[in-house]
Amino acid sequence: MRDNVLDLRPLRTSAAYRDLWAGSAVGGLGFQVATVAVLLQVWELTHSPVWTGAIGLATAVPLLALGLVGGHLADVHDRRTIMRLASAGQVISAVGLAAQALAGNRSVWVLLGLVSLGAACNALGSPARRTVPPRLLPADQVAAGLALQNLAFQVAMLVGPVLAGLVVARWDLAAAYGVQVAAAVVALLGLVRLPPLPPVPTPAVVPASDGGPAPVTGPVQVPDGGPVPDHGRPVRRRAAAGGWSIVWKRPTLRGSFATDVAATVLAMPVSLFPLVNEIRFDGDPRTLGLFLSAVAVGGIGAGLLSGAVTRAPRSGALQLAAAATWGLALAGFGLAGPLWLALACLAVAGAADTVSVVTRGALVQLETPDEFRGRVSSVEHVVGVAGPEVGNFRGGVLASLTSAPVALVAGGLAASAVVGLVAWRNAPLRRYRTPAATTATARGVPAETT
Repeated sequence: MRDNVLDLRPLRTSAAYRDLWAGSAVGGLGFQVATVAVLLQVWELTHSPVWTGAIGLATAVPLLALGLVGGHLADVHDRRTIMRLASAGQVISAVGLAAQALAGNRSVWVLLGLVSLGAACNALGSPARRTVPPRLLPADQVAAGLALQNLAFQVAMLVGPVLAGLVVARWDLAAAYGVQVAAAVVALLGLVRLPPLPPVPTPAVVPASDGGPAPVTGPVQVPDGGPVPDHGRPVRRRAAAGGWSIVWKRPTLRGSFATDVAATVLAMPVSLFPLVNEIRFDGDPRTLGLFLSAVAVGGIGAGLLSGAVTRAPRSGALQLAAAATWGLALAGFGLAGPLWLALACLAVAGAADTVSVVTRGALVQLETPDEFRGRVSSVEHVVGVAGPEVGNFRGGVLASLTSAPVALVAGGLAASAVVGLVAWRNAPLRRYRTPAATTATARGVPAETT
């Protein structure tokens, strides 16, 4: 039974991972507080839904434009350095937001410019950050590490908006931005104990005792601040070729990304929440908040019971099943009449999304050689950013042509059908098994035990 609850081994295995997780959790909470503060300030300045919609544009454009750049940088330079510089940039952005609020700024362009600066720093640092768990944790704990990160994200989504409302009501917008500044500093401090994280070249092939080739299987030690030795092989000064094409060449990666695209583009429901609330629940704003909270509650519940997920050997099949469940649950939400049933469907969708995110994230990191992880992680990041935005747009257009229930049911069933097609055609993903435990030392960085 204990194996089914949240797996905390990563927090005990690596002190560096523990610091990184704690800093990211606090930073994520501060980001959610600032998100609400920005929304409130833009509305106060403009009283226009077009401008509040422009917040998403100010965030998405830098993420999409610089996400792949961040992946390339992560495969060339020390990832610790990239993360520290990106986190420092986010501190500067947070300080700018607090300063403009204190100064009584009335320009929405200044506000959105600072939002874009923070998003740009996130885009440049996120691919490097995604590559860290496989370097700090044994292979059989990578999924558990990602589950802990996802749980922190879900808790921040649930608690952050509430905290923002309390801070703004008790003090003002500047105080809410001040919370983000403090959280961003904590996130930066969480990177202090990270070891150097240069990209590790693929192990060289050296002659075996019988004269034939044999792979190098010993640990690759990383000297403090120095390059990664590779048994006499020169260290790459440029990104290794094939970092982008590997996504298509490996069926497990190709299938994982296709599953994510199907789930988000075809079934993302958030843009339809206001319309569903209007036609079924009289537009009560409290009900609209419950919709968002139900998804987060489902995700948190799945996170707290994620031990069964992170220890599951057939993680490929589990990822596919979770993505199909997401689609079916949202189709159920489109058909649900009573509020309790609608919230239950959203909670199931949130739980399924957590399972899918954790299993997919672990597979992507473990199936990608370290020298390619930055670029592959940037593809995962861009898909994760663009897919929901496109899916929300699709849902809104389809609902305007038909109705919200039709858009939800059609999208959910279509997503599940496409996931089923991926499962049928992609046997390597369907049969994928999580690798057995290996030490982080074998991948370039010694794990820190406590």
